[in-house]
Amino acid sequence: MDTVYRRAMRKDVSRLHDVRRRSILELALPMMPVAEAHAWASKLTLSGMERKLRELEVWVAELDGVVVGWGAISGDMLEGLYAAAEFAWQGVGAGLLDMLEGLIRDREFPSVRAEASTNASGFYLRRGYRAAGPQTPKGAWPIAKDLLT
Repeated sequence: MDTVYRRAMRKDVSRLHDVRRRSILELALPMMPVAEAHAWASKLTLSGMERKLRELEVWVAELDGVVVGWGAISGDMLEGLYAAAEFAWQGVGAGLLDMLEGLIRDREFPSVRAEASTNASGFYLRRGYRAAGPQTPKGAWPIAKDLLT
């Protein structure tokens, strides 16, 4: 079964919101306290997801017509990357990341920047990212990866 990547559409909002929420609540918990995971998951409302679709370049990964992950970029910044919990560790996030990095590279940005959550930092470090600063007040880890080397 091949993954299809496409731009997100307004009809995807509910599924994108659900993928993010469940990804946080089901995958982040071993690395963070339950209350912190619930607070993070609740920060994005459906209207906030709609705003992301208007303000960012949001892409989805589909398997058999079902959205199984999504990622967003703005310029050289990775603004989010989530895989549906039931598809975790099956290459959904890695495939989306490769595709988004390719878009950024094709636009001739020399690197990609992001802020990783504690639970996702290992994922990014295994894919060539490096620390790019101290942990932010909101708990994220600035990371970067050179693209044009």
